[in-house]
Amino acid sequence: MESPTKGTHQFRHGLASEMLRGGASLGEIGEVLGHRHLQTTAIYAKVDLDALRTLALPWPGEAQ
Repeated sequence: MESPTKGTHQFRHGLASEMLRGGASLGEIGEVLGHRHLQTTAIYAKVDLDALRTLALPWPGEAQ
């Protein structure tokens, strides 16, 4: 994956995303990153949509 960020900024994004995947709350992630506001933490923590799709239940009536 190509990333436009380098160094500590990229590390913080990666750490937040790993913590989110591991089940940490945004509050916990924000505390580790030293953020005052959850909105700031949400910028760093990225959700893996492909991983979420594997957890989705089929829509009722959808062709299998």
